[in-house]
Amino acid sequence: MPLQRTVLALALSALSAHSLADHIEELVVTANHDTRTIDISDELVISADVAQLLKKAPGANVNSNGPLTGIPQYRGMYGGRIATSLDGTQLAPSGPNWMDPPLSYARNGLLQSLEVYRGIAPVSVAQESIGGAIDARTERGDFTASGEFSVDGKIIASAQSVNGGQHLTGALFAANRDHKFNAAAMVESGDDAEFSGGDITPTEYERERYDIGYGFKSGNHSVQVNYGYNDTGDAGTPALPMDIEYIEGDLADLTYRFELPGELEVSAAVFGSDLEHGMTNYHLRQAPASGMLWRRNIADSENRGFKLHSTMYDDQGHWSFGLDGFSANHNSNIDNPNAAMFFVVNFNDAERDVLGAFLERQLELSDTWRTELGLRYNAVSMDADTVDGTPAQMMPPAAALRDAFNNADRDQTDHNVDLVAKAWYEASNTTSWYAGLAQKTRSPSYQERYLWLPLEATAGLADGNTYTGNIELDPEVSRQIEFGMDFSNTRFTLAPRIFYSQVDDYIQGTTSEIAPATMFVQMMNMMNGTTNPAPLQFNNVDAVIYGFDMDWAWQLSDQWSMSGIVNYVRGKRDDIEDELYRIAPANTSIRLNYVNGSWAFGAEGVFYSAQNQVSETNREQETAGYGLLNLSASWQMTSAVELAAGVDNVFDKEYRDHLGGYNRARNPDIGMRERIPGYGTNVFARVSYSF
Repeated sequence: MPLQRTVLALALSALSAHSLADHIEELVVTANHDTRTIDISDELVISADVAQLLKKAPGANVNSNGPLTGIPQYRGMYGGRIATSLDGTQLAPSGPNWMDPPLSYARNGLLQSLEVYRGIAPVSVAQESIGGAIDARTERGDFTASGEFSVDGKIIASAQSVNGGQHLTGALFAANRDHKFNAAAMVESGDDAEFSGGDITPTEYERERYDIGYGFKSGNHSVQVNYGYNDTGDAGTPALPMDIEYIEGDLADLTYRFELPGELEVSAAVFGSDLEHGMTNYHLRQAPASGMLWRRNIADSENRGFKLHSTMYDDQGHWSFGLDGFSANHNSNIDNPNAAMFFVVNFNDAERDVLGAFLERQLELSDTWRTELGLRYNAVSMDADTVDGTPAQMMPPAAALRDAFNNADRDQTDHNVDLVAKAWYEASNTTSWYAGLAQKTRSPSYQERYLWLPLEATAGLADGNTYTGNIELDPEVSRQIEFGMDFSNTRFTLAPRIFYSQVDDYIQGTTSEIAPATMFVQMMNMMNGTTNPAPLQFNNVDAVIYGFDMDWAWQLSDQWSMSGIVNYVRGKRDDIEDELYRIAPANTSIRLNYVNGSWAFGAEGVFYSAQNQVSETNREQETAGYGLLNLSASWQMTSAVELAAGVDNVFDKEYRDHLGGYNRARNPDIGMRERIPGYGTNVFARVSYSF
């Protein structure tokens, strides 16, 4: 096994050296678990939304509602079903519609890698990972071997044509063997994006980010403390009913590590964030004609968490065990600047606490067999305070919904158990086989449980339906099986996987049977001249998700290489004849790379099939297939300076990304509820200077 891992890593590193068309820099298969590491420390990253890089990992994709709002999708699951961490810490978005998903807080320019746990995630890496796990890692500098301080840093500047986007990052690192310091700043902005038929409005954005950190090391002990401040200004989200006015917040973490190589590792961490978020339906997009329909939502989240993990090594592998906890508290209040008396308490101290414990065994059974066994228990406690609003004070249906919510037992606790069993068999120096079984669970989100009035506050579903929650929801339980093979020789690698998940109590919007909710929507339609459909309610159904994904790479010669990804996933309701909503269509990408000394060139073809298997319940629209050509080049001008440039969508193809959502903003170039088009031809360039 060690030989195979070495050959695999070296082969993929050679294939992708200096490649700008291929954002996967290194394929890592460790003794603990299969991962795909998107190493972007030397990459050309232009998009303000780093979640777009997930498209370079097999099985992964992105639900996009705006230029900063990429919500990870993995094998048909998305959002809160995927455990997303930032340098090992958790974060709950500030807004009820996930305008700031966790990955949006990963800093472009300082992001070192995105690690995607392929398939079944180990119980040790996340509390709730029913849909997989992703960890974004940030560059924070390293200790040195000397007592003398060394100072280094980098400056990265980039620009792109499709939206006039600009980005500037500066970072400074100072370290010796005992201390290290880091400081960084990032500013970026862009205008409305273009496509071949006009402009996509509103898709402008502006954001600033500032970070500082300090680390101390003494023998086997180390401590790291970090603080970051995020300041997002105006940013469009055309697939949602409102746009971002601001997102401000503080993020901090403190980590202690003890390492006795080959024997014992202990880590303890505390972390938290305080985030505030304002959004409106009038300040970026064309405002409603009637001032009575203007809406502003002020939301916040307070997050606190801890981890205490240990790993003990022996001759056959290691044991991992630990405790972890995460608490998130949410508020959301809607008002109208033209009507001081109007208000809706959307969520009031909606709290979700997870306390977990796990035990995991990594075991080398022989020279050819290894296995991973894991057990996790999570106690998920949720509660929310009473709600009210002007509609409930004036309209009997809304009053009935408020009173039913306030009189209900909102204090709910779930006891969830995750089980993992995986095995690898090394058939030869080039080939190994893999099989995995798991039971994974997820309790409802606070939106799914506590949304009391029919609204679109649905964690970024962006289907245009109004929803109410269901306090009595059961946790989702997914029973998963997957099989795979890893092949690698000196020139070719291949890693296919097939997977199947039976999900009991899958949480899905279904036609509401709550009469006051239906009456409320009907009354609002009559008052406002709208045609909103009957509301949905979050309920438990049954579902199946299955598919296939694969990545491959081929070293053609010392200078030429090819690589690619193939993805297919299908998600279906198992209780009725319907599809699951917002599932990525079958897709593939093929990259051709050329490297010669300090120069590198890349060409990438991206191909998506039509998506005809859509959710009738969610009124989902079909999309046509398409293909795109992207080109890129780089020049290492000196040891300190690199220049890079490229063109995405070379032929200015007009296409619709199935995961891109529907237009919700009045726009002469795009109809209301028309699928939002993908960006047109984009010429981009970057210069990076390291010192």
